[in-house]
Amino acid sequence: MKLVEYDISNPYTATVVKSERITPPDTDEVRHIVIGVPDATFSPIEGQSIGVLVPGPHEFGNEHHMRLYSIASSRSGENKNLAEVSLCVRRCFYIDEVSGEKYPGVASNFLCDRKPGDTITITGPYGRQFLPPRDNTCNLLMIGIGTGIAPFRAFMKHIYEERGEWKGKVRLFYGARTGMDLLYHNDLNNDLGLYYDQETFKAFEALSPRPHFDEPAQIGDQLQANAEEVWELIQDPKTHIYVSGLSSLEQTLDEILASLAGSEHAWRDMKQDLVAHHRWSTLFYD
Repeated sequence: MKLVEYDISNPYTATVVKSERITPPDTDEVRHIVIGVPDATFSPIEGQSIGVLVPGPHEFGNEHHMRLYSIASSRSGENKNLAEVSLCVRRCFYIDEVSGEKYPGVASNFLCDRKPGDTITITGPYGRQFLPPRDNTCNLLMIGIGTGIAPFRAFMKHIYEERGEWKGKVRLFYGARTGMDLLYHNDLNNDLGLYYDQETFKAFEALSPRPHFDEPAQIGDQLQANAEEVWELIQDPKTHIYVSGLSSLEQTLDEILASLAGSEHAWRDMKQDLVAHHRWSTLFYD
């Protein structure tokens, strides 16, 4: 999305409180970054994103480079501190298709290089379409890949730790290249494991068949293996579906759900109905 689509006229100065790597050294670097925003007017809720402004100069004379990041903490703040929020950031690199040269992602490397005590400029929060329902008897079907897990971590903390009880079914389908890449559920950080004793919660993990070749996680296999329950949930008017992760996930998911619906046309109609009734929400990034 382009910078002009977002209001950045009221920025906040934030301070990095903590930055810890949550993947092992021999895998892609992903960091859990906690930032302090001591301003009472900054009050994000789960499902929203913030913009990080990287100071320039940048290409084309831009003063700032902005990148959106989903908030990984709930409305009560990181560790229930209202003045702190957390982000899940993967250090990214891009290959120039013409020269073949490798370039660091501007915002991700900027954030991953910040140390506790460093200040950064943020904007937002943005977005209100990716929020858990107020009715705790609703079902939640969450599908994510990679750092797309961030808003779901926020969801889980809110519905189980802050609201205390969730009566509807909560199903999380989550994909990663390797078991150690299962962010917030690996040996270095097991936040999601805290909820496995919840009667309503089940998680289904999908890994890449050939992680060293950068093949994507086979999340479709897990959805197909649980097709009956997935399709029952989608048809249930009390189910809200959330999809978060790489933009390539959208096509994969449409193909899988079209097969469950019986045809592309049937799924298209179903999806339009879900959107119209505010039961289908997505957060995609490149």
